[in-house]
Amino acid sequence: MDGRLKLRLREEQVPALAARYSYTRGDHVPRDLVPRVRKAGRLTKADLLEIGLWKSPRSRKHLETNSDELVQEATRVALSAKAEQLRIGALLALAGVGWPMASVILHFCQTDPYPVLAYRALWSVGIDEPKVYNFTLGWAYTEFCRKLATRLGITMRTLDRALWQYSSENP
Repeated sequence: MDGRLKLRLREEQVPALAARYSYTRGDHVPRDLVPRVRKAGRLTKADLLEIGLWKSPRSRKHLETNSDELVQEATRVALSAKAEQLRIGALLALAGVGWPMASVILHFCQTDPYPVLAYRALWSVGIDEPKVYNFTLGWAYTEFCRKLATRLGITMRTLDRALWQYSSENP
């Protein structure tokens, strides 16, 4: 998998692309959500609904079927687990949370850097929209992005914006 990941853009384009980033639902979840969730070590159902609104407003009806207790327990496990498969697996146990939504939760709420697993960003690293998301793809993409962000001396959020924007400008 890792051999398939290759930037379609030049590394020096990253800062300018990130600066041009434009997303209809804004660039971030509510400012108070991230520090509050990190301090608590878990999300509430209301937090999950806010993140869901940012990632995919259509997901709300499915996300609403989760109890607050389940959301808190699953996200507590995900945000405290050391094993990567457990982090993602705990989130996937929630109704309305697939790989892309789980990656958004980790991107904003986990202290370790995670990219958002979005078809636009994946395209920018040489992966066409996957028919199925799985751990192999998600973890290879995460490691690739971590190494790239470190090499470029930028945050994961900056890299994420640049990859999304590049795809947006190069359909």
